[in-house]
Amino acid sequence: MNFILILLGFSLLILGGNWLLKSAISISLKLQIPKIVIGMTVVSFATSAPELIVSLQSAIDGYTDLALSNVIGSNIANLGFVLGITLLIAKIDVEKSFYKTDWPIMMIASGFLYYFILSNNAIGRYEGIFLFSFLIIFLIYLLRFQKQAVVDEMPEDDEVLPNYKTMLFLVIGGIALWGGSELLIEGVTDMAKDFGISERLIGITVVSIGTSIPELAASVIAVVKREKAISLGNLIGSNIFNILAVLGVTSIVEPVAINDSKLVDIDIYWMLGISFLTFPLVLLSKKMRLGRKSGFILLILYFIFLYQTFS
Repeated sequence: MNFILILLGFSLLILGGNWLLKSAISISLKLQIPKIVIGMTVVSFATSAPELIVSLQSAIDGYTDLALSNVIGSNIANLGFVLGITLLIAKIDVEKSFYKTDWPIMMIASGFLYYFILSNNAIGRYEGIFLFSFLIIFLIYLLRFQKQAVVDEMPEDDEVLPNYKTMLFLVIGGIALWGGSELLIEGVTDMAKDFGISERLIGITVVSIGTSIPELAASVIAVVKREKAISLGNLIGSNIFNILAVLGVTSIVEPVAINDSKLVDIDIYWMLGISFLTFPLVLLSKKMRLGRKSGFILLILYFIFLYQTFS
């Protein structure tokens, strides 16, 4: 039964990623907004929905370690696992906004999370309000200023859909991603529990990988269809959304207390490290283009992270 749930989950995620991408491209063309901005807003929010649902429900049910480990693990998986696999499939051109806005905001958000959990050993309601407020300010800046700042190259197969089709693809794409993630998480979580894996281990590995599958589906489909700006923007934006929106909203509804010290002593440093690593990888790349070598580095680091987590 669990195997069937996993297969159904993967199928919905692939379909949802395709539908969501169609909607995102259409929206960017209609509003003349660069696709990297759409990737960091519409696509990132939709693909971060599973993390929000899982973390929120976990905190309400009293599984606060699962709520936090899901976000930390997803951020590690987005850049180590998802970006690594995406780069093995195709090279990704990096926009100048990566230096000016995207990477700095991701590191600032990660720094806030690090400070809160290190000082309070929890994320309270006031911290949640602060994180969510920072997200609103970031989005306002992104839509007001980066719209003009990013020069985007449009592939020839871009298509402006009718309004009803755009909304239809957006809604069913988001629902399919959410539903697929739920099925996948249920299947793999039940399997993990059968082996007696702890709450933190389930969250930092199994659940985080499961909730990162939408990002993987959307990113792989994006690079295959030559929408590479959406791919990179989606991953960076998703990490920002995970911290500011997922943990922000979750801690406002239910404060997130940390019970497992390894989340503070080990996991948060892996998240900070792999987030920081994206900067020198881009800096050392040729012509602002990430390739297979960077993909191998990220994947190797992610597998080292998994190995030390279970050791």
